[in-house]
Amino acid sequence: MLHPFKRLSATSMLLVVSLLAGCSLFERAPAPATPAVVPDHDMIGAIHAAGDREKSVIDVNPLRDPGVTLLQDQARSDEQAGRYADAATRLDRALKLSPESPDLLQERAEMAIRLKDYATAERLAHQSWSLGPKLGPLCARNWQTIVEMRLQAGDEAGAETARKWVKQCHKGGVPRY
Repeated sequence: MLHPFKRLSATSMLLVVSLLAGCSLFERAPAPATPAVVPDHDMIGAIHAAGDREKSVIDVNPLRDPGVTLLQDQARSDEQAGRYADAATRLDRALKLSPESPDLLQERAEMAIRLKDYATAERLAHQSWSLGPKLGPLCARNWQTIVEMRLQAGDEAGAETARKWVKQCHKGGVPRY
């Protein structure tokens, strides 16, 4: 039989241990990092809007191989029908025919976004910019793609840097009176 004093100390010890264990129940774990992008944010719409807003005097439209043009048109039809994987396949085939085409690379980057392949989208946008005119609507779309990918990755500083590059795509014209 336990002495009443020993029973009290054992009970006290259990109480102290229980209180300490209970304290850990109230600690809050850090919230998981969430992307800075709102789930319903239309990344593709933002990219196209950046190109549409860019009204600089520079707009390069290269001559295109008819086979590449056909593949691009088919890819657009696939995209409109929601067949993003088919559109990506057609754009990949077009890129085999014209591998250094900045506009094709940007279209493929946008398709990678639709397929949620964000690393590929950012890589292709960089590649498109490095081969492209570095001014005008295509440049703005390239850098807006990078803005969107940096936001998706939760990199606000990288997104802000890319936003500055979007602004540098503008080349104003000579005022005409």
